Amino acid sequence: MTIHKEGYKFIAVCAFAFGLVNLVSFYFVSFHQPLISWVIFFITLSVLLFLISFFRVPNRKLTIDENAVICPADGKVVVIEEIFEEEYFKDNRLQVSIFMSPANVHQNIVPLSGHVIYNQYHKGKYLVAWNPKSSTENERQSVVIRGGKTEILVKQIAGALAKRIKNYLVVGQKVEQSQELGFIKFGSRVDVLLPIGTAIMVKINQAVQGGVTVLAKIS
Repeated sequence: MTIHKEGYKFIAVCAFAFGLVNLVSFYFVSFHQPLISWVIFFITLSVLLFLISFFRVPNRKLTIDENAVICPADGKVVVIEEIFEEEYFKDNRLQVSIFMSPANVHQNIVPLSGHVIYNQYHKGKYLVAWNPKSSTENERQSVVIRGGKTEILVKQIAGALAKRIKNYLVVGQKVEQSQELGFIKFGSRVDVLLPIGTAIMVKINQAVQGGVTVLAKIS
């Protein structure tokens, strides 16, 4: 396991605060109120460990399959439905949505090898990520990747806690399946828009792993 670069600053600040708060606590509080001092220690330690866990990047055997779309994020599948996609394709598409809780790995992965042909940031609201309106009303980053004859749209969507979306791709860039696409901080959602007729390989409420679980098969 490694720590994602997006977490270096957060963890460093939290570690400094952890040390400072507990130094003050044990120096001024522990002699008279040792129980309170230990409570402060365990609360601050829990926050530090949570941040380390949130920014973790586990070592995994990634899936490489030119005939598949791989899940771009860890989490739970909350939506599989046909919708009218109005931002880029302007036609009907199959939408698969993955909800990421704060406990999930938040690194996002390129689901399909190809070229980036569209990349657009949208300001928006911070509705809870499982709200259907979050796909079109929340802050989000939309990326279209063309691989062979297949084009897919990946949306990184901010949630009620997520306030910062990082996307590392640029239009014209050649990308490889399972390389890093970006990172979303503190709870969020990722939508994948696929051509109608695509064979979906996941189910509602299924737990999936980014870069590992096959989301769909393409011809």
